[in-house]
Amino acid sequence: MTLFNDTDLFTSGTEGKKTYDLPDLELMKYDGFIPKEEADRHYHALLHNTPWHEYQMPMYDKVVTAPRMIAWYGEQEEAGESALPWTRELLELRGKVERETGLSFNAVLLNLYRNGNDSVAWHSDKEHKIGRNPSIASVTFGQTRPFRFRHKTNKAIGQIEIPLHHGTLLLMSGTTNTYWEHHIPKSAKEMLPRINLTFRRVRKLS
Repeated sequence: MTLFNDTDLFTSGTEGKKTYDLPDLELMKYDGFIPKEEADRHYHALLHNTPWHEYQMPMYDKVVTAPRMIAWYGEQEEAGESALPWTRELLELRGKVERETGLSFNAVLLNLYRNGNDSVAWHSDKEHKIGRNPSIASVTFGQTRPFRFRHKTNKAIGQIEIPLHHGTLLLMSGTTNTYWEHHIPKSAKEMLPRINLTFRRVRKLS
């Protein structure tokens, strides 16, 4: 079986880049940022070699198991004692993202969506560790899943949906995290695993 064989999606150069012009939103999407053969290699390595674990999260008046698995990597001084040390593969990917974006990152959160039952609810990333108006670079491997955005206050804009493909880079910056929420919905369709890496710059809490 050929894995994620969406060859028309794996463009090269500037033709794979797209920006979105909406209020308070600063997004750059780069389909084919990681070429398919390289993306396949990263997908298999990350899927089988990452120490994935479930985690508990508060929801209303109770604590539930999040519908996905995670792994957290970074410099422990900033990212905390629970952060795993960078692997050679993650450093390779971080360097590629940093060269493309011109930004620097010191931590990465890996999410594993095992099937269509795994998801992430509407949210914006917490500012206490990443600051106001952060830049977050997201790289996707595996199953294409829709990534939805909605403005927190301007409901007239409506939701937007962005498909994130195998090898896609999405850069969220400016006021995006301040004014917009995002989520990945569940799906009743049969789906292969999806791995998402979100590179970020965290700061040490005093």
